[in-house]
Amino acid sequence: MSSRPSGNSVFSAAFVRVAGGWNGAEVDLGAAEIADDLGDAVQERLALNGDELALLCVEVEDEWFAIVRYQGDQEPRTFLSDAQAGISDELGKLFGELAGVAPDRETPDLGVRPAGDFELLSDLGVSSDELIELSMEEGVLPADTLSVIAERLAFADELDRLR
Repeated sequence: MSSRPSGNSVFSAAFVRVAGGWNGAEVDLGAAEIADDLGDAVQERLALNGDELALLCVEVEDEWFAIVRYQGDQEPRTFLSDAQAGISDELGKLFGELAGVAPDRETPDLGVRPAGDFELLSDLGVSSDELIELSMEEGVLPADTLSVIAERLAFADELDRLR
């Protein structure tokens, strides 16, 4: 099963919090078939071995972005910038599953509707209101939104290095 949306580029990277900042690495999600595969890819790429805080950031050009927070044995917490992402591609469907939403196929033109855990970055400095506002800002690309979030969380240099 292809997890790439047709016609759009996908960028995915994971960041682990370390003493003094963050380390990041690109993560290939092309082989992901189930939601657990996303976490496995992050675990493997970052060589996580404990209670580290890791964030998986994915952007699908001009369409949507997702952030998944992994921390130790806790269930992953997911924010998806558009609940309808699963209509256009399989990767969006996986993130929708993690966020606990299914796209509304009856009315696909609902507009952008963020979904999932709006609080997943609150303790790091991005409130739920800010996250929603950033994701719904008209005319702003997912890459730009993730750059703003990365700047706020102090891993913008790592994100830029990977892009």
